[in-house]
Amino acid sequence: MTASKFAALALAASVALAACGDMQHHARELVVGSRADAASVLLADIYVGALRSYGFPARSEPAPDPLSKLDSGDFTVVPGFTGQVLQVFEPGAKVRSDEQVYRAMIGVLPEGIAAGDYATAAEDKPALAVTQSTAKAWGGTELSLLPRHCDGLVVGATGGSQTPTAVSRCHLPAARQFRDDATMFAALRAGQLTAAWTTTADPDVPGDLVVLGDGKPALVQAENVVPLYRRNELVDRQLLAVNEVAGVLDTAALVDMRRQVAKGADPQAVADAWLGEHPLGR
Repeated sequence: MTASKFAALALAASVALAACGDMQHHARELVVGSRADAASVLLADIYVGALRSYGFPARSEPAPDPLSKLDSGDFTVVPGFTGQVLQVFEPGAKVRSDEQVYRAMIGVLPEGIAAGDYATAAEDKPALAVTQSTAKAWGGTELSLLPRHCDGLVVGATGGSQTPTAVSRCHLPAARQFRDDATMFAALRAGQLTAAWTTTADPDVPGDLVVLGDGKPALVQAENVVPLYRRNELVDRQLLAVNEVAGVLDTAALVDMRRQVAKGADPQAVADAWLGEHPLGR
């Protein structure tokens, strides 16, 4: 056999092996991890739906600590929020803007974990709700007004929620703890609180309350939706499917989907319906 024929056969064999390996990679079911709470499961199911829309088998699976399962290789993708992930790997990090938080988060991820594109329009960060009368007395609906009214603040939060201890130069008093949103918002309406901690994607904020907007420069650390994944585990089209979510998901859609799930809808069905209205790959 001539050298040129041998080289041609070797090239053909390597191409065939690569194609076979790629097909096996494509056929493997991808596990998208989440915590067990409904909001986390919904977010995972959005990424499951995105992968399936590209033709890849995928399912979601809850775990108490999905990031550790991602690190160990039990999960392939774990979506979350940029600020929360940053605080896991660098507790006390002070950066606040969405780009700063994303860059800082990337810099502290474990070696085997990478981050996909974050959704600039989809966030769920702590926010303060006030009554309309308070917003009128303060002269607006921006969080930047809070430091001017720091003295005598009475703030509420639901049990277990992580809330900022300061907003700009205003060091907040310890929040009064409530068992659920409904009880807390009732106390706010009754004048027992000045403000109540919620989040920007909380579907339970009553329409008669005002959520103070965080402008620029940001006063509260960003919490944008972001997918984390096992480095070198996703082929290009799988990564494309995961990253495309960032271009179509926004906070309003997240609120609406969470509201549907809270009313008893199946999270995967809700995610698939939303993806049906916002098809990827087009």
